[in-house]
Amino acid sequence: MTNTRDVLLFGLLAIVWGSGFTAIEIGLDSLPPLLFAAFRFDAAALVFFALVVASRARWWPRNRDDVWLVLTTGILLIGVHFALLFLGQEYVSSSVAAIVLSFAPIVTPAIALAVLPAHRVRATDVLGLSIGFVGVVAIAAAGGSLGGRLAGVALLLGAAIVFALGSVLTQRFSRTLPLVSLQAWSMLVGAGILHAASLAHPMETLSTVDWNGSALAAIAYLGVVSTVGGFLLYFSLLERVGPTNASLVSYATPVVAAVFGAALLGEAITAAMVVGFGLIAVGFALCQIRPLWRLVRGRSARRRRPATGTVRVRGNEYVLEDVPAERSRVGTGQGYGPSSGPGTDRSGSSHPVADD
Repeated sequence: MTNTRDVLLFGLLAIVWGSGFTAIEIGLDSLPPLLFAAFRFDAAALVFFALVVASRARWWPRNRDDVWLVLTTGILLIGVHFALLFLGQEYVSSSVAAIVLSFAPIVTPAIALAVLPAHRVRATDVLGLSIGFVGVVAIAAAGGSLGGRLAGVALLLGAAIVFALGSVLTQRFSRTLPLVSLQAWSMLVGAGILHAASLAHPMETLSTVDWNGSALAAIAYLGVVSTVGGFLLYFSLLERVGPTNASLVSYATPVVAAVFGAALLGEAITAAMVVGFGLIAVGFALCQIRPLWRLVRGRSARRRRPATGTVRVRGNEYVLEDVPAERSRVGTGQGYGPSSGPGTDRSGSSHPVADD
C-alpha cells in the first residue's frame, strides 16, 4: 500500500474498528451485554435498509443460497459471535478483547479443513495455529487469574472460533443478492437472535438499562460508525488493495484498541498482552505465509519494472510500454494503452465481513 489514499483508508478503518471496542466498554457500564449488542444491530439494520432503498438495490433473496447466506451470516457472524464478544468483554479490557479476537484468521484453516472437502492444511497452518493459541493462553494466564479474566478470554476465544466457522461456511454459497442487501438482512437476523438471547437471560431486562447519554452515544457509534461505516470502508479498501492487504487491518485494530483504551479508559498495557499479541501476529503470518510472500514479491517486482510513461525525443513523443524486462521496447504509442501500474489488480472477496 504505497498509495496515500489506500494508507488513509487502512488507517481510518483500523481506527473505526479499534475504537469500537472502547465504545463497547463504555456502553457496558449502562447496558446489559446482550441487549446492548441487539440495539447495536437494530441501528445498523435500519441504516442498511435505508441504503438499500436509496441505492434501489434488489432487496429480496432470490434463491436458496441467498437465504442460507443471510441465515449463516446473521446467526453465526452476527448473533452468536457478538453475543460471546459482548459477554466476554464484561470480564476483560477492550484491548484484551481486540487481541483475542485477532485469533480468528489463525483458526480458520483448521475449520476449513473440516468443513470444505477441497481445503488442505499445510504445516505452516498447524504451526501458526499452535503459536497463536499460545498467545491467547499467555493473555488469559496473565497474573495467574483463574476467575473472571479467564472466563472472559474463553468467551472471546469462542467468539473468534464462531466467526471463523461462519466465514468458512459462507464460502459454500453463491451470492446473487447485492452486498448491501445481504448486510441489511443479516443485521436484522442477528439483531433478532440477540434480542431472543437477551429475553432468555435471567439477568437482562429493560429495567436494568440506564438510558444516559453515554449509552445512547455508544449504541449510535457502534451501529452507524463501526458497523455501517466499517463495512463501507472495508469493501472500498478491499477493492483497491486486495484481500491480503485488507486482512492486515485485523492486526492494526488491536493496537488502536489498546491506544484508545489507555487514553480514554485508563487501561493498562501489560507485558503479557504485548507478548500474546506478538505470538498471535506470528501465527497469522505463518498461516498466511504464501499470500504474504506473493504480496512482498509483487511489490519487489513492481520496483524493478522498467519506467513507464512518455518521453519526447527531437520533438517526437514516444510511449514506454510496461512489459517484462526481456521484452521491453519503445513504441510510437499506436496500439498501446496506459500502464496498469501498482495497485490496479483489484481482485477481492465479497465476503460480508463484520468486525467490531
